Amino acid sequence: MKHISKLLITGLTCIGMLVAPLAAKEKKEMPQTTKDGLQLVQQSELGAVYTKPGASLDAYNKIMLLDTYVAFAKNWKRDYNREEVGLGNRITDKEMEKIKTEVASEFKKVFTEELQKGGYQVVTQTGQDVMLIRPAIINLTITAPDLNTASMSQSFVRSAGTLTLYAELYDSVTSDKFAEVIDNEEAGGHGFARAANRVTNKAALDQTLGRWAGLLRKRLDEAHGKTGK
Repeated sequence: MKHISKLLITGLTCIGMLVAPLAAKEKKEMPQTTKDGLQLVQQSELGAVYTKPGASLDAYNKIMLLDTYVAFAKNWKRDYNREEVGLGNRITDKEMEKIKTEVASEFKKVFTEELQKGGYQVVTQTGQDVMLIRPAIINLTITAPDLNTASMSQSFVRSAGTLTLYAELYDSVTSDKFAEVIDNEEAGGHGFARAANRVTNKAALDQTLGRWAGLLRKRLDEAHGKTGK
């Protein structure tokens, strides 16, 4: 699967051009096709979905989830630490790596549980009926990360942060990419301030991941004629 890894890196280098319109307040047109010929789906519950003409999910009953790539938004650490007065409350590279590991782990957990609820197997080997998903969470920001410090202060936030899903879907045998998904979300957004801590941040993340996983399960159900059952 090394060639798929190279494709992901190539996709991530271009993804900024696609994510920017999604995050902008004003509406902007998304490109109609990708460089590898995938076409924009006009009606979608996600920010943007690109598919190969004629592609269908009905051939796949099993899903192979590769490890989730996680990246913070550019300059997030610098901007966050700039607002913190005490050195003890500033985030470190080590803490950022820990957060990335936790987000990647949570992604696999939430998606696995949701897919299994729908009767789809999550496997670790390729096969004729296996769809391979290479996911990435990029542009990650956390409004008030729960740091392991001695500080007794409590943060109140209107949103836990933001994150962008970028996922590529492949046939696991041919390595043919037939779909690409991009969606920028605000995690745990609400109209009033709430206390922020490890529990609330995780709940906000799970809610967003659960929505994405639910949409994937919904599309698989539709492809297999299980809608409404």
